Amino acid sequence: MVLTGAARAGAAEESLPKPPPAFAGKIDIDRDKSTPDWPKAVKPRDGAPNVVVILLDDVGFSATSALGGPVSTPELDKLAAGGLRYNNFHVNSMCSPTRASLLTGRNSHKVGFGNITELAAGYPGYTSILRKDSAGIAEVLRQNGYATAAFGKWHNTPVWEAGPTGPFDHWPTHLGFEHFYGFVKAADSQYEPQLFRDTVPVEPTRTPAQGYHFTTDIVDEAVSWLHQEDAVTPEKPFFIYFAPGATHAPLQVPQQWVDKYKGKFDAGWDKIREETYKRQKQIGAIPANAELTPRPAELPAWDSLTPDQKKLLARQAEVYAGFLEHTDYEVGRLLKAIADEGKGDNTLVLYVVGDNGASFEGGLEGSDFAGLDGKPEPLETRLQEAGKLGGELVFNSYATAWGWAFDAPFQWGKQVASHLGGTTDPLVVSWPGHIKDGGAVRGQFSHVTDIAPTIYEAAGVAFPKSVDGAEQIPLDGTSLLPSIASAKAPTAHTIQYFEMLGNRGIYKDGWWAGARHLLPWRSAQQIHSAKIGDRPWELYNLNEDYSQAHDLAEKNPGKLKELVELFDEEAKRNNVYPLAPRWDRPPSPSDNRTLFVYRPGAERIPENILPPLRGRAYALTAEVSIPDARTEGVIVADGGRFGGFSLYVKDGKLIYEASAAGHTVGKIVAEKLPLGDARIVVELQPDEAGGDAGPALFGPARAATARLSVNGKPAGETHLVNASAFSHESLEVGKDLSSPVSPDYSAPFVFTGKIDKVTLQLK
Repeated sequence: MVLTGAARAGAAEESLPKPPPAFAGKIDIDRDKSTPDWPKAVKPRDGAPNVVVILLDDVGFSATSALGGPVSTPELDKLAAGGLRYNNFHVNSMCSPTRASLLTGRNSHKVGFGNITELAAGYPGYTSILRKDSAGIAEVLRQNGYATAAFGKWHNTPVWEAGPTGPFDHWPTHLGFEHFYGFVKAADSQYEPQLFRDTVPVEPTRTPAQGYHFTTDIVDEAVSWLHQEDAVTPEKPFFIYFAPGATHAPLQVPQQWVDKYKGKFDAGWDKIREETYKRQKQIGAIPANAELTPRPAELPAWDSLTPDQKKLLARQAEVYAGFLEHTDYEVGRLLKAIADEGKGDNTLVLYVVGDNGASFEGGLEGSDFAGLDGKPEPLETRLQEAGKLGGELVFNSYATAWGWAFDAPFQWGKQVASHLGGTTDPLVVSWPGHIKDGGAVRGQFSHVTDIAPTIYEAAGVAFPKSVDGAEQIPLDGTSLLPSIASAKAPTAHTIQYFEMLGNRGIYKDGWWAGARHLLPWRSAQQIHSAKIGDRPWELYNLNEDYSQAHDLAEKNPGKLKELVELFDEEAKRNNVYPLAPRWDRPPSPSDNRTLFVYRPGAERIPENILPPLRGRAYALTAEVSIPDARTEGVIVADGGRFGGFSLYVKDGKLIYEASAAGHTVGKIVAEKLPLGDARIVVELQPDEAGGDAGPALFGPARAATARLSVNGKPAGETHLVNASAFSHESLEVGKDLSSPVSPDYSAPFVFTGKIDKVTLQLK
């Protein structure tokens, strides 16, 4: 069924919240002659569907068995068998931008998300601030009578607001979601995540040893929420946004899932990609005339690797595959819970299998075991440690060429907005009773901005002219309902620009022009310093060349010129310029201050809210009291095992320890602390001055010397090989939450003495 008239998104101009109905009772001076009339809550239309949007992370177009890939995804296969697979569906080639477009129905730069939040810049298209004029699905549905909740990764809050004190204007619960449970950043440990329930920091209820895993946890939370809603308001439709961290790095999953793929990737990425392509043809996942594009010269042939390299890199793919299949299983648990409540037949599921192409960020050898300086360990060491891949001790990703294999038949992958490998992901749609040809494939060009108008139309919700007094900018997407109803429906989304980190693409009526900037595994500094425009534009006729196998730029310069000019028009209209703006430190609560005081209760303060310490000299002073010889615990810690420092007491001794890439990079063990009051000072002096080195996510390694003193007396010093690793976690006073900085204690290792305050003085 395709709704028409006022039910079609954008067909009516109403404002939210809806005005309250006029009082329909009777008021008389005499209460016995008066008739009450209670205000009525807003209700959705009769039969309004429940809506579930599922968004996976870094998966790649061809990874799943539903699209012919090597990873078994039976739950997705089952959903696709009764629903539809869209094989010409597009995203924005990185996570925050795709999520912003999905949730709002607008182009990412138009709503301030031209890049991930960690690389925000002070231009309208790159602020990472969702404005009031861009209300999203959750807010519109909530004000139309839906229950709303988000679970998993949330990557659309400015990094300087993503702390325990907010402000919370750009958090899920202030953007239409009545409940949120997950983490608020680009990536997190699957075993020791930094969780929030709504806006309150919470800790996992179990440890890794007790079987905790983030994806399992958020499904449990979502099922509990569903059951609560069903118990109290069973007639109320719901909207769930389910976005696990999988399969973004770190690739972490219980070992039994990895073991299922032992030996399955030994043939290497070239062969795996070829086999995937053949299966894609066999199951009709891609057009019969689609060609398999060749491996880029920048990526090595599998046969060029040594036997030891092959062994390690095949293991990386096994871990990824196990992670993806585990995610599929957990998504199945969520959908089963809906069905068990008897609501499956009235639930629209929009399953976006990736927020960009498969990751290219692991580098040519993958990223797993790094040395003290953050550089890869020797191959022999990495092989010896390969059994740890998938566990909590490793922040790992696969080699770039695996990402290329998981993007068959297209060129390139994540970040590369100029080519389909970076922008094409499967969309699987399920809506019982509304799909006549279950199991079919839809080839209409579509984009992640189409999700919002599709939901509005399915729910019978008119796109509002204004929300909470803010006039709304128009939607950029078009509803998918016509193509859901009929394979013959014409393509409604006819023009779409793409841009990410200087990589540019433009689509119009089956034609595509694109210009690649730099290789995705280059550093942010290289990407932002390189001149844009050195590489030529390419031209493809997607009507005849599904996979971009034939560049027609030289044969059809007129069409290329037309599309390049169109990109410029779209870029100006959507706040794309300047291309790849250089990172500049965004506003922060730590701005214009050099003295910071932290007292007990200060915890879960993330790196982007703390003062910038990388490359800075500073003094950290802790004023504590040691009541007895049994006193132990963390006085102050910043970060975790993959980067940070901890000042703690163990076995009566005061210890300062710094970590990077899972290693201890410096340690001072002082004499036993005297009982009573103590003033402890850690002074850190970088080997080279240089101030803030750039975005925390991409800072270079820097060495420094740390000196420890107690009550004015020197207590030791150490040279830190790497004092600037991405801490990934947060600062706490009196404990160390999430992963421990030191392997010599277990988190949270609460301090049993008394802490007056901890002072940080920048120099």
